[in-house]
Amino acid sequence: MIILVISMNRLGIIFAMREELDEFLKMVSVTQEYSMFDLTFYECEFEGKQLILTESGIGKVNSARCCQILIDNMEVEGVFNVGVAGGIDPDIHVLDIVIGEKLVQHDFNLKAFDRPRGYIPNIGDVYISSDQYFVHLAEEVKTTYPVHKGVIASGDIFCYEEDMSRKIHDKFHAYCVEMEGASIAQVCYLSHVPFLVVRAISDSVGEEDNKLTYEEFLEKSSKRVAEFLKEILSNLE
Repeated sequence: MIILVISMNRLGIIFAMREELDEFLKMVSVTQEYSMFDLTFYECEFEGKQLILTESGIGKVNSARCCQILIDNMEVEGVFNVGVAGGIDPDIHVLDIVIGEKLVQHDFNLKAFDRPRGYIPNIGDVYISSDQYFVHLAEEVKTTYPVHKGVIASGDIFCYEEDMSRKIHDKFHAYCVEMEGASIAQVCYLSHVPFLVVRAISDSVGEEDNKLTYEEFLEKSSKRVAEFLKEILSNLE
């Protein structure tokens, strides 16, 4: 497989929640802060690269809107979306990292028009693939904890029911589920902007009370994925 190495100096990084954003802000120095369309943007310098960080808000519409604003107004050359997610694969555990090689919207359903679940008409497929070079960089990060590469599923629901998680896992072979990644993938794909989605596992769907696990591990998983992103950016040429 040939990996195309792209020179990038201006990157957008989208976090769904303030807790996720704050952990990365601890690792960089903000050079400028400003607001646009009720979103706050933080410009940072990191190892010769200009980063624009922002909190989109939870959900597919919030994240898609935020991503398009980044692309249209900030002229970013690539987009990263990092944060936390719920594990839905038996081999995935709390604080593991999942590299989103492919993204899917598990709640998008055009079966009435004889399309498979998750199929997006203007994409022409169920899955959207992340940029190969970004995926390669993520795979090269050295860690002492498990890192997985595969499908991340997105939908506008906090998935806490075991039956629902099993259906999403079995249908899409997804490692984890969250509420933003696939919509950001769709915006980037249609805008011809390379992207990568990375998640740290904050809870496992089907546990006795995964909402409590999520609240307990939100800070730790946000810190882990922030550190993982920093390593990716350090290796970015």
